[in-house]
Amino acid sequence: MKPASLILSGACLGLLPVSLTCQAQVQSTAAPATPVSATASGKVVVAGVVPDEATRVAVLTRLRELYGADRVVDQLSLGSVVAPPNWGQHVQRLISPSLKQVSHGQLSVQGQTVDLRGEVGNEAQRQQVVSEVAQALNPTYSVRNGLRVAVREQALVDQALAQRIVEFEAGSAVLRPEGLKILDEMALALTQLQGKRIEVIGHTDALGHRPGNISLSLARAQAVKAYLVGKGLPAERLQTSGMGPDQPVASNDTEDGRARNRRIEFRVGS
Repeated sequence: MKPASLILSGACLGLLPVSLTCQAQVQSTAAPATPVSATASGKVVVAGVVPDEATRVAVLTRLRELYGADRVVDQLSLGSVVAPPNWGQHVQRLISPSLKQVSHGQLSVQGQTVDLRGEVGNEAQRQQVVSEVAQALNPTYSVRNGLRVAVREQALVDQALAQRIVEFEAGSAVLRPEGLKILDEMALALTQLQGKRIEVIGHTDALGHRPGNISLSLARAQAVKAYLVGKGLPAERLQTSGMGPDQPVASNDTEDGRARNRRIEFRVGS
């Protein structure tokens, strides 16, 4: 029997897109849920499969209390799924105002393991968010803390990219001329970061199979790295990763949304 799952995402959860993935499972090998994202600015989309109407209503009520009923987009469904004891209550407690302090983040619950990733403004916020997540759970849950304090140089990189999309040929890692122009500008910005490490992160839309999208997103990130190295950036400063369709910033139900999800991100490290 499939596990119960819930995915909450939307730009208004934090300063930048944040997603919350909650998945209950009985067997540790259960497959992850498919992420969805906000359909419009200021909206919170909640999707997934829950075991009963009471759980669905409780989760929606919690979200509407936090964000307002007009900002919550309900895509939850009911199904023949199973969940650990009190799973719904734990999910409700995890949906807390502290998540608004996390940007570029994701909260994932796989059975009784919670993964928390993203960026916060300072160390005090990092400790606060992790503490509140731990307090929302009983001792049988474990929390993996992947939060990090954002570096100030990230704002400079975000301004240089200016929410533009580095474009590739369809279904390939070949950069289009428009994408090359953006990377020329990014190369100038990245050379000013005084030796900071940069992670180049590839993303895709949700069309097609996830394994293929993961491989494509990594290949595109590697193509961007190769181009930037050709522009004079040291290869050892550039790391690559491919997230596939797992961190959308727009709905995959429209062509415009899918185009926004096919993107490259630049994350500044230490």
